[in-house]
This record gives sequence, structure tokens and C-alpha cells, in this order.
Amino acid sequence: MDEPVRIIGIDPGLRNTGWGVVATQGSSLTFMGAGTVRSDAKTDLASRLCQLHDGLKQVIDDWKPLEAAVENTFVNRDATATLKLGQARGIALLVPALAGLDVSEYAPNAVKKSVIGVGHGDKSQIQMMVKRLLPKARWDSDDAADALAIAICHSHHSGGGSSRVSAALRSA
Repeated sequence: MDEPVRIIGIDPGLRNTGWGVVATQGSSLTFMGAGTVRSDAKTDLASRLCQLHDGLKQVIDDWKPLEAAVENTFVNRDATATLKLGQARGIALLVPALAGLDVSEYAPNAVKKSVIGVGHGDKSQIQMMVKRLLPKARWDSDDAADALAIAICHSHHSGGGSSRVSAALRSA
């Protein structure tokens, strides 16, 4: 039987970067951990990016995932906010890459479609399905729940196809 594969999902944000780790083995999907790396809004941008880097590096060191999945950002009306989010996303891509992990990226609509079955939905729908797919899951922020959804999406798209998500739903 194959060894379990740990996947870290990352929901990038400058203030709060969510992370969630799941393990997949065959059609089994297991919750490992989730949390939020926070930066201090009272410090300069470079310091905040360092805080995100150091926090994500610690998470990867602690959980030892083999693969990473990061949500793509969307462009909003505030160009400055979009640029800052892009810088935080750069950290979310860089840290797992420096650790030697394969990093995949998923659009928000792809994550929603993988988890709730449609490309549009609100946070409560996503959290309800994450809880159903991972009954033991606990998270400390919406960002961490979103990160678990990103990890679930990656498990769905990386080798196991829809059988992983379907099997998890059947066993819930």
C-alpha cells in the first residue's frame, strides 16, 4: 500500500495567511492540522513579509508536507491592496518551493467546485463541506478553513481524481 501523502494548502493574505494540512492515502483523506500565520499590521511591509515567511517555514518544518497548494489571488478595485496580497502570495509560493515541495496553484472557483460542487459559494458552504469531508477538522480562522479547502482541491486533482473526495463523502 502507498504511503500517505501530506498536502499543505495555503490561503495567502498579508494580515492572515491560512494553512491546512491533510494526508491522503488511496481514497482516504485525513485532517492533520490547520491554523493561521498572522503578521503585525503595526510594522512595515518587509517585516510583515518576514513574519509570514518565518511562520510558514515553521509550519512546513513541523508538519513535513510533501506537496503544497496555493490559492491564486483575484484582482480587486484597490490596486494597492492587490499588490500587497500579491507580495504575500509570493511568500506563500516561495516557502514551500524552498523546502523542495512541488507547488500547485488553484483559482478560487476551482477550489469551490472541488469542495462544494459549484464554482461559486460562500464561506459557510465551504466550511460545512470541509467539516463533512474532514470530520475531525478544527481551524482558528476562515483563512485556515479556506486553506483546508485548497488542500482538498489539490488532493482531488493530484493523481486520485474525484475518487478521493467521493470516498470521503461516503465515509462521512
